[in-house]
Amino acid sequence: MSERWTRAVLRHRSLVVALWAVVLVAGIVASTRLPGLSSNTFSVPGTDSERAQVILERSFGERPDGTFDVVFPVARPSDKSVQRRIERRLARAALSVPGGRAGDLQTAKGVLYGQIATTLPLQEAKGYTDDVRLALRDPGGPPALVTGAPALQRDLDPIVSSDLRRAELIALPIALAVLIVLLGFSAAILIPFLFAAGTIAGALAAVYALAHVMAMATYVTNLVVLIGLGLAIDYSLLVVHRYRRELARSGSNEDAVVRTMATAGRAVAFSGLAVAIGLSALLFVPVPFIRSLGVGGLLVPLVSLAGVVTLQPVLLAALGRSGMTTNAPAAVGAWQGLARIVTARPWFVLVVGLAILVPAAAAATTLEVTPGSISSIPGRSESIRGFDLLSRRLGPGIVAPIQVLVDSGRPGGIRTPAARAAIRRLAETTAADPEVQAAAYGKHKPYVDTSGRYARVVVVGLHDYGAPETRRLVGRLRDDLIPGARLPAVTVVAGGAPAQGVDFVRRSYDAFPWVVLAVLLVTFVTLASAFRSLVLPLQAVLLNLLSVTAAYGLLALVVEHGVGASLLGIEQSGAVEAWVPIVLFALLFGLSMDYEVFIVAPMREAHDAGDDTRQAVTHGLVRTGRIVTAAAIIMVVVFSGFVAGRVPGLQQFGLGLALGILIDATIVRMLLVPSLIVLGGRANWWLPGWAARLLRRSPSPW
Repeated sequence: MSERWTRAVLRHRSLVVALWAVVLVAGIVASTRLPGLSSNTFSVPGTDSERAQVILERSFGERPDGTFDVVFPVARPSDKSVQRRIERRLARAALSVPGGRAGDLQTAKGVLYGQIATTLPLQEAKGYTDDVRLALRDPGGPPALVTGAPALQRDLDPIVSSDLRRAELIALPIALAVLIVLLGFSAAILIPFLFAAGTIAGALAAVYALAHVMAMATYVTNLVVLIGLGLAIDYSLLVVHRYRRELARSGSNEDAVVRTMATAGRAVAFSGLAVAIGLSALLFVPVPFIRSLGVGGLLVPLVSLAGVVTLQPVLLAALGRSGMTTNAPAAVGAWQGLARIVTARPWFVLVVGLAILVPAAAAATTLEVTPGSISSIPGRSESIRGFDLLSRRLGPGIVAPIQVLVDSGRPGGIRTPAARAAIRRLAETTAADPEVQAAAYGKHKPYVDTSGRYARVVVVGLHDYGAPETRRLVGRLRDDLIPGARLPAVTVVAGGAPAQGVDFVRRSYDAFPWVVLAVLLVTFVTLASAFRSLVLPLQAVLLNLLSVTAAYGLLALVVEHGVGASLLGIEQSGAVEAWVPIVLFALLFGLSMDYEVFIVAPMREAHDAGDDTRQAVTHGLVRTGRIVTAAAIIMVVVFSGFVAGRVPGLQQFGLGLALGILIDATIVRMLLVPSLIVLGGRANWWLPGWAARLLRRSPSPW
């Protein structure tokens, strides 16, 4: 960061403080309103499930993700007077939702069950959940349990918010303790928290603005707050640590701030850019849910960069010498000892590190993914009780059936004898599938639209929508059962939540290899420019891949195989939620590059100053080992806040992040990286002329 810019910021510090105060207020307001604009919808544009949803909305007047399911526990479901009374309640409740329409009652042992269909998207429909529940109240009648996608989402929102508060209560005190150890009892420990408050508020305000023009996942708020907390405290810690060193030199307090921002400020800015590069790759995944997480995550380092160049120097100037202890213990002895071991026995250190990580990485081959599961939603809210009751009485597939939509291509085309026979054939062959509980069809509404162009077959499976059995059923429908019915139709598509889940996983992982390739390429080029070397970035990319893969493997062992799951409070499951590995890769790669720069850049500087490779490695470890380890501890603690929650997807994500950071900041950066550099010798610093011209850097011959 240039001296001119820093001094200009300090001259206008009042304006800077005022602007960030506005940002803080905007962020607080945004945080209270974001839940109403977000939802966990897994729709994927351009897929069969999305086309099915469009047909259902336009021609049948309903959307699967906007439909309420209402369960009435009754002693005598077949009692006609009870049925008529409940039908009136259901019709009255439908009026409380714009465009709501009550469906026919279904009977089962001990329950009556009906639907309120709407054409509202999930994030709008969930806002009417309380209105539906209020309209269904009848002191003299049986209770009504409102479930379905909108109600489930409505009841999930407070759980996600509660988990965030719990995570903050865990992370903040431990982060404070680490900062006290590093910075002592002084006003300096307040700066990371002030910086975090500003940057998190800025990111939340930006997310709130974008939520009006694009879909935002419910998890985005938690993602922004916890990642923002970890990054902001880490970045501010690194800057304050350098500022303490600069205070010991001659010059005014302003001079110390300028020198700090020219060194540590520039390094932190590069670090934020590195994290942003990793997360920006998620914007190219053609799945709105994952893209929204990428946008939320990307905003955090970008706002942090803005904070580094404006808010951070103002906070340092306000701190001054009186707020800083300059005699904190250096504690370099341990790092000098580690450096001696690494430089004396690099092969031994390398083999030990690989012996730990390679088996963990091998476990990643067992990793399975799932679009999710209704039964995994935590708590005992009304929607969960309703879902559980329906599952026991009618099976879990009843809440989220597969919708097979048949387009004859013309009005009345579905009413021809050939079309009716083919639809009957499809329903009968589908009903014979061992995974199918029922396949419903008919000649009139709700199975045929008013124009007679479209028909649908409602397929109820035996398992939850995200279960492997249900996903295989969707595959059989699309590949075998639908073609085998020989439907005289222009288009036949399978939709509904189960098909949507299949399309979500397929489209996400079709794009994932390109995300990986893009991140690897950009990481290599960025580090090649930073280190003026082709060898060091190649080492970094390979070790980052090993680190992330090892995190995947450990995640699979805990979540899928239950290793330590009860100890960590993680819900064991047969698979990891599909979005977790993708977002995990992007964020971990960015943070890995972050730590790579902090560790290796001082080694490069020492080598350029005349040190040999072993001396350069020692210099880098002693100078940055303690601060990088402390920063990593804070990150691990913050990300463990996800694990302390109750939402399985966020638990898995937090566990993967915590494990990944722990592996990367210890085994990889402190053992594998320095041992490989020692073994590489002079080759580490090689940047041939042609590469130097491309990167616009000075060459570094062998």
